[in-house]
Amino acid sequence: MSNVAGNPTVLRRQLGAELRRLRDAARKTVAASAEELGWSESKLSRIETAHIGIRRSDLESLLSLYGVSDIDRNRLIALAGQSRQRAWWEAYGDSLASAYETFIGFEAEATAISNFEAQVIPGLLQTTEYAHAVTQVDLADNPQLVGQRVTVRMARQAVLTREPPPQILAIIDEGALRRPIGGRNVMRRQLMRLAEVSELPTITIQVLPFAAGAHRGLAGSFVILDFADAVEQPLVYCDGMTGGVIRTKSEDLDTYRMSLESIKAASLNPSASIQLISAIARGEG
Repeated sequence: MSNVAGNPTVLRRQLGAELRRLRDAARKTVAASAEELGWSESKLSRIETAHIGIRRSDLESLLSLYGVSDIDRNRLIALAGQSRQRAWWEAYGDSLASAYETFIGFEAEATAISNFEAQVIPGLLQTTEYAHAVTQVDLADNPQLVGQRVTVRMARQAVLTREPPPQILAIIDEGALRRPIGGRNVMRRQLMRLAEVSELPTITIQVLPFAAGAHRGLAGSFVILDFADAVEQPLVYCDGMTGGVIRTKSEDLDTYRMSLESIKAASLNPSASIQLISAIARGEG
């Protein structure tokens, strides 16, 4: 089973959700609470959305402001302490964007991962040599950093074999399959890897063909994460050149889910998708 107690990112999000609930119960807005504490609204908002952690002194001030009972106070202080423990990916923190670190933590606990990729093979399905070829494009002058990021990407793939594993839907644009990243042999092995993992009952791969024309993924790639725990609300992660963005607003999630369903409907079915991937790998597609 996945161990939420060992994942500080998830614990921070649980703490943030509890603090948001307590603020609502105290009938206080973010602006009013921040003003009374002498904080910026941004600071409190980022604590509630788990973008940053919270120091014990700040937590105690917040709990006093909300009039929290001693029992709940002790429980939340203990939860905050657990959330400050280091996760494996934090050892690579200097080489990773903060939003990406946060995403890795949530990905490790997700029960469903739905990914549309427009340019490259999804990270969870990449081979080491393909990941290296992708990563070094922007970091050719820093091989050590390339190595660290590839190591993190490969370590993320442990979610594929955890118990229970997440359900994964990977929709890949046809262009990503035909772009020879790393050269012909690297790409062929990467495509063969896709065909292999598609046989796992928890992984579904679909290809969005060129013939689909204009589609709702033209704005770029994205990942939707869903969780079993009701406390953990779904989220969307979008990568970018200068760092990723995590979106949690319900209206944003609705937009991305509609886009995902539209892209899925325009894609080849899983069987036809793997046939195309295999044909391209053989040089026949």
